[in-house]
Amino acid sequence: MEKVNSFISFFSLKRLSRPIGVLLALLICFVALIWVLKEVDRESLSRSWSTAINDPFMVFLVAVAFASAFLLRAFAWKKIVPNLSFGQSLAAINLSLGANHVLPLRLGEPLRVVSVVRRARIPIETATASTVTLRSADIVTVVCLGCLAAPGAFVEVVGYWGFAALGLALSLCIFGFLWMKKLQSFNPLTMGLPGPSVFLLTASAWLAEAAVIWQCARWSGIELSPSEALFVTAVAVASQIVAVAPSGFGTYEAASVAAYAILGHDPGVALAAALITHALKTAYSLLAGGIFTFFPRPGALGNFRLAKQRSTNPISVSELPEQAPILFFMPALNEEETVESCIKRCPESVLGREVKVLVIDDGSTDSTAQKAKEAGAKVISLPTCGGLGAAVRIGLEYGVEIGAAAIAFCDADEEYPPDELENLVAPILSHSADYVVGSRFLGTIKHMRPHRRFGNKVLTILLSVIARRRITDGQSGYRAFSYEAAANAEIIHDFNYAQVLTLDLLAKGYRYIEVPISYRFRTKGDSFVKLGGYLKKVVPAVYRELNTV
Repeated sequence: MEKVNSFISFFSLKRLSRPIGVLLALLICFVALIWVLKEVDRESLSRSWSTAINDPFMVFLVAVAFASAFLLRAFAWKKIVPNLSFGQSLAAINLSLGANHVLPLRLGEPLRVVSVVRRARIPIETATASTVTLRSADIVTVVCLGCLAAPGAFVEVVGYWGFAALGLALSLCIFGFLWMKKLQSFNPLTMGLPGPSVFLLTASAWLAEAAVIWQCARWSGIELSPSEALFVTAVAVASQIVAVAPSGFGTYEAASVAAYAILGHDPGVALAAALITHALKTAYSLLAGGIFTFFPRPGALGNFRLAKQRSTNPISVSELPEQAPILFFMPALNEEETVESCIKRCPESVLGREVKVLVIDDGSTDSTAQKAKEAGAKVISLPTCGGLGAAVRIGLEYGVEIGAAAIAFCDADEEYPPDELENLVAPILSHSADYVVGSRFLGTIKHMRPHRRFGNKVLTILLSVIARRRITDGQSGYRAFSYEAAANAEIIHDFNYAQVLTLDLLAKGYRYIEVPISYRFRTKGDSFVKLGGYLKKVVPAVYRELNTV
């Protein structure tokens, strides 16, 4: 998984969108636009658009033909990567296509690999080797088809540079094939080798794209034979190897016009045909790329909500002794003024079970630890401040270690009432819940600053949407757990626990309930929560939690 994350990070938009590349792409787009406006036969362009608009069924067939090219490529990819579903294969190819129409320098290509690595859990080596092979074979195939369709004309248009690019594509194809062969020797079940059927699928894809150019040319008043349409396709696509601007704007049009001119067609009309072809391809690419960003699930952007189907059955209950205690722990950072009072408010027993009190001293620089010991609590002192999430993790681990029947915690700042512990652990001890949260908004609140109340409400609503269930207090600092829930809980960051812990346990099927508690805003000490820093750390952690494998 570390390889996957580093690969995705490497190809992130931040890394790829270098300012110089973007400026170069914009400059080329600007120059291309000026050239297009100057050279295009506007009357022919207007007539082409009108003809196309008045023939919606044919526009639909053109879109189907273009889409079929990518269906064929998806089949080809799936044939050599058996573990790759057709849906995710098609999604990755269309996502890459759409991104190439937005990003400069064909930077959408790596997203094809990123998509299947993240969404289909295909090994990065398998995804990369197969992509390099198929994409380079794509170029080699279309150039060969162009040479077969019009040998002399193709050589005249592409020249030596074109064949140098062909040599590079052929070299990459051979390299990718050898890489795939090596991977296949390690695990034949996850990697196949391209054979005649893959070649036929790839060639058929280009024939489908040639049909698009053939029809768009007809709308512009240019009659092409099938071989000429294939020739124009090969020239236009070959030029995209060195495309700089998003969607190859300018490069595509120039190459297409050159191909049409070699065939004896008027350049102004040819440019109109190239523009309408490129426009339709771009419209499809953006639409398909947008759809396949989110479908099929999981989406390319990751999950933003918990899965709909989750177990709601009771988790198997460990057989703990009847005398197993209840652990009540309090994370504390510089709470010397309040920790002693909180400990003294803890009940000695609840429902016939002893209550053990623990204070997690999170690197306090005052006398928090000393006062907690004097009040009779066990203290675990951390050398430095590890964060509230880390302190809660330690408390849960300790509760599991001692075999507690229920494990609860609240802050040591007098905001939450330790003497209401029974309300939280009773559902745990009766096996009617695995995870209980004390809700301030179901109980009574004695003073909460308006901006904090508003912030809590907003964050709780968002958590409810993400968790797909009603939650009334997503940030409560008073919670209880069964032994099983505590043993399996994961808190993926040290800063805080609230949202990620709830999502983690809900995703694992633990039964969640809320009980009313009383609350009063702290009058001593300082809260660690500052909105900007809180959101900066919590939001990425929630995203990671939702996308943890």
